[in-house]
Amino acid sequence: MQVLAAGSLRTVWTSLMAHFPQPVQTLFGPAGLLRERIEAGEPCDLFASASLAHPRALLAAGRALAVLPFASNQLCLTVRREVWREGDDWFSLLTREGLRIATSTPGADPSGDYTQELFTRMGSAGESVRRRAQALVGGRDSAPIPPGKLAAEWILRSGNAEVFIGYASYGEKLRQMDGLKVLDIPPPFNPRANYACAVISPQAQPLADFLQSVQAQAILHQAGFSAYSRE
Repeated sequence: MQVLAAGSLRTVWTSLMAHFPQPVQTLFGPAGLLRERIEAGEPCDLFASASLAHPRALLAAGRALAVLPFASNQLCLTVRREVWREGDDWFSLLTREGLRIATSTPGADPSGDYTQELFTRMGSAGESVRRRAQALVGGRDSAPIPPGKLAAEWILRSGNAEVFIGYASYGEKLRQMDGLKVLDIPPPFNPRANYACAVISPQAQPLADFLQSVQAQAILHQAGFSAYSRE
């Protein structure tokens, strides 16, 4: 079975597939770019996306048989520890002039789209942050993230930015890394990232059902994901 899956699922996917009885070959990447590859005819039985929009687009175009949500995520802020000051929170860091802010790429990667929604929810302050933010990962021409590295870790430690906005599911691992600090973004500012799979061929239905199972949900929860939410 051929699967195309959002890059943010890479770290949990091996654990999930260890409990699925059929062999699965998986390629990871930004969900928006993966959808384009499916639309261009790349073989795929199941598409696991970090956004409902991309599987629904395939369904509307007659390229998918069904769309099933299976998890959710949120955003968090990771900063180089030396720029953090006592009393700082996510808002003060994003709005501090002089700090370089890195994000994923809107359109190509849902993480970038959710980040743009975050800026919108910040009101007028968010418009200034939006202008300063740089999309450094998740795009067609973005430099590849080195194997074994998380995007926030690589961007911040390489000196390309002081602040990175990414998925909260990486937060626990990032908190264990020297020199980095992770800050939560509270509701109602933090958009909910809903994950869903598009069933492209009938043979992929058992995998889609498995992703919604109690066993898979427990694995996803342990990896920092939450249950699907209809926010």
